[in-house]
Amino acid sequence: MPSSPSPFLTALAVLLGGGLLSSLMSALLGRSLVRLAQARGVSSQATIGSALLASVAPLGWVVSATMAWQILPTSAAADRIAFSLAKLVLMVLLVRLANRICRGLLQRAAARSDDPALSGMIQAVIPLQRALVWCLGAVLYLQNIGVQMAAIWALLSAGGIGAGLALKEPVSEFFEYITILLDKPFQNGQLIQVGEVMATVERVGVRSTRLRSVNGEAIVMSNSALTSAVVSNYGDMKERRLLYRLGLTYDTSHEQLANLPPLLRSIVDRQPDARFDRAHFVAFSSSSLDFELAYFVPSNDFKRALDVQQRINLEIVQTFAAQGLQFAFPTQTIELRSPQAVA
Repeated sequence: MPSSPSPFLTALAVLLGGGLLSSLMSALLGRSLVRLAQARGVSSQATIGSALLASVAPLGWVVSATMAWQILPTSAAADRIAFSLAKLVLMVLLVRLANRICRGLLQRAAARSDDPALSGMIQAVIPLQRALVWCLGAVLYLQNIGVQMAAIWALLSAGGIGAGLALKEPVSEFFEYITILLDKPFQNGQLIQVGEVMATVERVGVRSTRLRSVNGEAIVMSNSALTSAVVSNYGDMKERRLLYRLGLTYDTSHEQLANLPPLLRSIVDRQPDARFDRAHFVAFSSSSLDFELAYFVPSNDFKRALDVQQRINLEIVQTFAAQGLQFAFPTQTIELRSPQAVA
């Protein structure tokens, strides 16, 4: 009678046969997927399909190795060690597969989003999603190999409380980051004012926001400080409102005082980049008769507003000199608020 084949040869045949078959299936299905994607005119096929194909060959080799091991004459202790290792490898492969699928879906959602802030938020969530999937896979693996989970759950609960206290501030800053991305009080490149700080937004980070002040220095401000403060956003302004207070001496005649508002309006109207708002005699100061002049510059560019202000200032000086009007402690301020916010 012919002798039966050696179990080692049988196990080797099962290992090579199953592994090579899974590799061949992965290659054939991959080509089919590429052809289908080209036929539909897309750069890549569904994320789930490509992730599954990338895992077919490794999973096939692990299953083949497990089946081959069962053929070999081994002890119960060796079987437990081998099956535990096989489960560990399977867990790692399945977790990587789940992470690839989730990451691909999130990236596709971010690419399809027309909102840069929402796209950035989705990209920021990917590391958190990866960590959660790995934690879930580790817990399922430990439970599958027979580890008593009661002690582990108690340890995780205690560690979670400690980690929560230690990571309270970073977690809070992360949720403030999400709030900024969703609420969008400002965006990169916009000029904002927070308290005494006036700066341009360079980058909104997970923990802090980087600003560039008008003086040139870099300012790093925590997200919680931004969300809890009053932020003036000049980037959303459609036009700037400039407000003047001009003081004239008390020897100015009634006729000159009455003609001053129309005179100021004519000066502003001659500027193509300015829109007149109002001019009024507003106060009797201790040493001056005060007028207020307000007009709008249809731009959120601060330098352009200053150029318009300078031209009007020079013409006011020239006109007052021609009319014989004398300044008395003139003061002026510029309001950088949007016109909607001004009564």
